[in-house]
Amino acid sequence: MAEERFAAKAYELATKVQETIGNAIVGQKRLIQECLVAILAGGHVLLEGVPGTAKTLLVRALAIALGKEFRRVQMTPDLMPSDILGTYVFDMETRQFHLRRGPIFTQFLLADEINRAPAKTQSALLEGMQEKQVTIDGTSHPLDPDFTVFATQNPVEFEGTYPLPEAQLDRFMLKVVVDYPAPEEERELLRRYDQGFDANRLAEAGVRPVTTPEELAQCREETARVEVSDAVLGYISNLARATRESPLLTLGASPRAAVMLLLAAKTLAALRGKDYLGPDEVQAMAPPAWRHRLILRPEVEIEGQTPDDIIRTVIASVPVPR
Repeated sequence: MAEERFAAKAYELATKVQETIGNAIVGQKRLIQECLVAILAGGHVLLEGVPGTAKTLLVRALAIALGKEFRRVQMTPDLMPSDILGTYVFDMETRQFHLRRGPIFTQFLLADEINRAPAKTQSALLEGMQEKQVTIDGTSHPLDPDFTVFATQNPVEFEGTYPLPEAQLDRFMLKVVVDYPAPEEERELLRRYDQGFDANRLAEAGVRPVTTPEELAQCREETARVEVSDAVLGYISNLARATRESPLLTLGASPRAAVMLLLAAKTLAALRGKDYLGPDEVQAMAPPAWRHRLILRPEVEIEGQTPDDIIRTVIASVPVPR
């Protein structure tokens, strides 16, 4: 008899989401899993990849699979905060001002090419990401409890961009790197398009809602019940402290970074059907949780090392609890 899984709902959700999104996106299981981790943990996602790697398609498919409202904003240098938040307009008939809501009033918001918007517009997202509310003309307006930002950026194009400051990067629970597909996956992708796949008709491709708000709430409850031993808590703390002491970094992982790693790792454990957090989940989530929070020394960057390289070095240097 198969062993009964503790986090049955979360494990079932992960399986169903992978299956239905697989009708639109070939491969990328790690990418889908990390986005699902952030959604269940209540975090936001920074997607980094070159154009044409299905970042927008992924978020649209996730919104359909989870039954969430989806809106997309193309970030440009002339975009104003009111273009995202909305503004008060005067109604000539009622002789009153009323709020014309911007695209931030949704559940899943895709901020495409976020580093193309100026700093003032980027900061318009901060309050919503942190507090699930926005302030317009001195009045606070609550956002949907499931409000989640998926922001994309191109890692190779820097002209005409406004790099995100560290304080804003820290608002993203995970930074997910979107790689090119494997050779066999790219062949399957071409085969699907040759057979008539249309990215604008995901329902016809078989992408459909696979859960309800009640089931999502149960998944989050399962995540909260994942047990964490003192040894694993100490392991996360030791990893964070090791980054702060590393001679390769000018800025290591903050206490908030350690908290984000804990929450992400617990969620991954639940998606795997486990009732406890082990070192494997911590090690798996450390790169996406920390790669955008670490600052390398200039000479280390010149040598071609990346935050992921440093994270792997730190993981190899810290004893794993048994």
